[in-house]
Amino acid sequence: MALMFQRLARNYAKDGYFPTDALTIQRVLNALAPTPGDMRIIDPCAGEGVALAECKQHLGAEHTVAFAVEYHQDRAYQAKQLVDRCIHGDFQETAITPRSFSLLWLNPPYGDLVTDKAQTGGIDDGKGKKRLEKLFYQQSVRLLQFGGILVLIVPHTVLDAEFRRWLASGFDRVQVFMAPEQRFKQAVVIGIRKRNDASSDSYRSTLKALEQFCQSDDKPMLPEVWEEALYRVPASGGAEIRFNYLQMDPAQLADEISKYPCLWGQWGLHLDQSSQIQRRPLMALSDWHLALVLAAGQVSGVVHSNDGARTYVVKGDTFKHKKESVTFEEVGDNKTREIRTSLDVFIPVIKALDFSQGSPTFGQVLTIK
Repeated sequence: MALMFQRLARNYAKDGYFPTDALTIQRVLNALAPTPGDMRIIDPCAGEGVALAECKQHLGAEHTVAFAVEYHQDRAYQAKQLVDRCIHGDFQETAITPRSFSLLWLNPPYGDLVTDKAQTGGIDDGKGKKRLEKLFYQQSVRLLQFGGILVLIVPHTVLDAEFRRWLASGFDRVQVFMAPEQRFKQAVVIGIRKRNDASSDSYRSTLKALEQFCQSDDKPMLPEVWEEALYRVPASGGAEIRFNYLQMDPAQLADEISKYPCLWGQWGLHLDQSSQIQRRPLMALSDWHLALVLAAGQVSGVVHSNDGARTYVVKGDTFKHKKESVTFEEVGDNKTREIRTSLDVFIPVIKALDFSQGSPTFGQVLTIK
């Protein structure tokens, strides 16, 4: 089957971008098969979204929803045209529901982690080298549901002892091959997520197979024709999931508004308070009422006196003050006991800037307590 988006599947390195080539995508898809039900798939480093879009088509576009995250702006907006939902931004600044995806396609950025300024913690405990591939793996694998399929594409040299232990303890039916396009020396790892287990026979056999692959001088190539049992992508559980970017930029916000205009059509109903008729209270406000009004930010703006002669710009606020009192109590034998009581008191304060022309206090800031 020819790739639908092969025109976009360019294989080059630019700004740490190592897209999956068309031939590797096709051979990986040969090993995957859908199951009945709706599926969610995700790529946290989607690039132009080609690989994920091809996977969606292969599994059945009518039953598959594709989610993507991409840091580079141009590539992200290209991916938005190919997948269902795409966030332009840093994957570490996203909020995504864990264990909610049937398939994780992960071709992360390649390179060393020089510092730990991001406070990643735990990525390297002295047992392996700090790498971007490991960071993205640990932060994205939590999105994959148990029984879900992992497609991991990384340089084969990254599969050190630490990384192999992670894969063996978290996945069953792990198979690893060299990608057919070897410009970037990539390995393709496919597995089925399981609950972490570092003591079973499955763990030991998987770990041994991974070690043999890494130590071999004649590493197997991803086959052109998949003859083994297919990796069946399970249906996704649950209904709606959280897929949000915590640092929304203006362009994406405008895009969301255009998709959901009903929210802004009801702006006045939910948020616009200025159009409501202002009514005087039935009784004079107590100090406590005034404090609540000030704390709610309702005392602010331009205020005119009843005769129109005075104009102020006011801003209300409250602050907490401790009110202390001292009493003495006789305890017998000509002794007394001193009792200090401290109470929190909220004091309302109004700052007013006098804008009354001709007033002796014109331009001064007045404080009303």
